[in-house]
Order: sequence, then C-alpha cells, then structure tokens
Amino acid sequence: MAKDYYKILGIEKSATKDEVKKAFRTLAHKYHPDKKGGDEAKFKEVNEAYTILFDDKKRSEYDAYGRVFSDGEGPGASGGFGGFDFSQFTQGGGGDINFGDIFSDFFGGGRSSQSRRGRDISIDIELTFEEAVFGVNRKILLNKTTACQTCNGNGGAPGTKLSTCKTCSGKGKIREVRGTILGSFATERTCATCNGQGKVPDEKCKTCDGKGVNRRESEISVKIPAGIEDGEMIRLTAGGEGISGGTPGDLYIKIHVKKHPMYRKEGLNLVTDLKIKLSDALLGGEYVLKTLDGDITVKIPANVSFGEVLRIKGKGVPDERNKRGDIMVRIIIELPKSLSREAKKKIEELKREGI
Repeated sequence: MAKDYYKILGIEKSATKDEVKKAFRTLAHKYHPDKKGGDEAKFKEVNEAYTILFDDKKRSEYDAYGRVFSDGEGPGASGGFGGFDFSQFTQGGGGDINFGDIFSDFFGGGRSSQSRRGRDISIDIELTFEEAVFGVNRKILLNKTTACQTCNGNGGAPGTKLSTCKTCSGKGKIREVRGTILGSFATERTCATCNGQGKVPDEKCKTCDGKGVNRRESEISVKIPAGIEDGEMIRLTAGGEGISGGTPGDLYIKIHVKKHPMYRKEGLNLVTDLKIKLSDALLGGEYVLKTLDGDITVKIPANVSFGEVLRIKGKGVPDERNKRGDIMVRIIIELPKSLSREAKKKIEELKREGI
C-alpha cells in the first residue's frame, strides 16, 4: 500500500510549500533520534514525506499516481516491483546479478553512491523580540565531533605515509554477494578499516588516535533571518557531527522568541494597544509611541472610537526584500474613575445637548 505522505506530515492535500516546510520542521524536532523520546523510524518517515511533497515535480507525480518516478524506484514508489523490467539485466556464469544501488536498500547494503554521514544535532536558542523581527547573526559554541585539525581527518601522524588498505585493496568498499529468491545480488558497504578512504596511515595521529575525528568545542556563526517565528527551525547542512571518511550531519536550530511587553506579530505587521484619555478621544491629541526604531508621535483624530485601529506605515517587520510591514495601533479609551463637581456639570450640559 502506498504511503500517505500528507497524513504523515499532518497536512491537507492543498497545503502550500510553506505549510509543508513548517509541518516537517515541527515533526523533525519532535522525532529526532538525538532527543529524549525521539523516534528514528518516524523521523526517517517524516523526512521521506518532506522530500517528496516539497519538490513540485515529485509531488505532482505522487498526487497523480501515488508514486514517484523522478528518482527511479525511490522513496515515493509503491506497489512492490510492479512495472520493473528485469529483462534488461543479464546473469553471468556465476549467477550474480549486480543491481548496484537499485536493490541495496531492500537487502541491507548501503548505496554505493552514498558516503557515510555523521549524526545530526538539535539545539535550542532564545531570541529577543527585536532580534526575531530584524534578524541577527548569532555565534554558537558547540561541543561536537569534527575532523581532527592535526591530521586533517586522514588519521595519520603529520608527514607519515599512507598505504593501501589491505582489507579492501584500496577500494574503500567491501563487495558482498547475497542470495535471494530472485538470484544473487551484489551490494557494497564502506570498509571499516580505512573508513572508505582506501588508505591507512603507517603511523596513527596521536591527537585523534588514528580516528580522523575528535570531540572539541567549535564556534559557528548562524544568520537568523528577519521575521522568524517562535518555534521555527533552521537547518544548517553539515553543521552536525563529523565522521571519518564521510560527510558531517546537519545542525537543527529551534528558535524561541521572547514575548514583547507592548507588541505582538501578525504576519509582517506589529500590533499594539494605545490608551488615550476621553477628552483626547473627543477632541483629538498627540501621544508618544515607543516603536522598535525609537519614539514617534502619533496624532489622534477627533471623535476616534474605542477599538479603532490607526496604521503607522513602514515600521513593522521586514520581508526578504527589506520591505517592511506596518504598526497597527488599537485605540483604548480610558474612562476617568471619578469626576470633579465641575466636570460633572459640564458633562450634564453635554448630555442636554444630546452629546
């Protein structure tokens, strides 16, 4: 049965690409294997769904046929081996069928075209409201496994000779043949002796003990885009754990935005309340409003209503083109808790005039 990728991400079929991305970020953070209570199987399933639905061509094929043809029989395929033409492959005298990458996932072998990959890392950072609105460059200190600086990741002592790995004969991979009901299938896996590099040092690096990687503190710079929302996640490719003979994993950064005492975000607009006196509501007046850019003077028109919204253009949240939204000021009319005798007389006069 074909997988329901929309159901996996918890979205409708009409979901936009932004909604697909948002759903993926939420679920990826929830199920990440490095988190307490994470679920590696569900994390991979969520990632698979995102890979298909975020790509316009793959999503179109999936919606039309319930499977994806763009990458061959890839993650989006369904229905077993239906429609696959085995006649294009021939068996040799020994009965081996070398299907390479095509069946490697089904029979446990790693794809020969894929390199080993380090673990992903997930961290949380907190931003002020202003940092989230305007964006900010943050430096983050991580304690993670990275390529050894002494040997540049090859595991050898400086100046030592690198010899051909005897385990894999310098190929970096071990070929295995497995028998199945369809015949014998050849798969490849990374050589554990040389970590896929095909060579081993005559003398090990003392800093990393020949592993090519070690754990140390690394400082990275992260550019937080303007207008980022609370709970959003940023993915830094290759920002995760390093691994010898492979590529680093990714770094996932979940954003937490502090609440502002005055403002709240609604899209590219900032919304706030402004309390004014009853007399200014009737006759008009001027008030100083604190904005994220500094103080400005707001003119209150005469006869303004309670809850009426005044718009201050160009003082809101920037977009990708640095065009900014507006500030929406909701008027709150404060009624006096008590009136003097003279004030009461004047209000009585207004009442007689029908005001």
